[in-house]
Amino acid sequence: MLLVVDNGSLYTKQLTDFLSDKSIAFEKQSPQLLNLDSLSNYDSFILSGRRKNEKKINEINSKIIRHCIKNDNKLLGICYGAEILALTLGGTIKKTLHFHKGIESIQTLKNTPICSDSLQVFESHSYEISKLPSVLITLAESKNCKNEIIQYEKKPIFGTQFHPEMSQDGNDLIEKFCSL
Repeated sequence: MLLVVDNGSLYTKQLTDFLSDKSIAFEKQSPQLLNLDSLSNYDSFILSGRRKNEKKINEINSKIIRHCIKNDNKLLGICYGAEILALTLGGTIKKTLHFHKGIESIQTLKNTPICSDSLQVFESHSYEISKLPSVLITLAESKNCKNEIIQYEKKPIFGTQFHPEMSQDGNDLIEKFCSL
């Protein structure tokens, strides 16, 4: 079962609508109401984006990430979800010079089960991952961002700086993630 952790993104409805349209079984929960003892009930997780920074939400998302690493669960972190993945493992983020919003072309650096070639994706962020910890690798980049798609080495744990729920190529990526 897939758990969508709704961190307050403007685009969570598009994500859950897509999952429903594809008949992908999931539950949606906000981090504040999530019982962390129930994480073993799920085999995969999607961490949504967010609108504001809250220490408690960061702590909960970090616990989910550590659970996924320890238990070899699938994880897809979207925008903030990718940033908290990097931060949890020792990476850093930085404020971008300009707010990025709109369609962006990204190029994959290596083919993976969730992406290949170039993708047209939707950006909406003012922070980005600036330094990856050694256990995360870059899978795709754009002219504006060097860490568009990241992966925990040899585990089905991914992050996207962009919002895959907002473009066709991104939807394809989500569907591939769900079928891993």
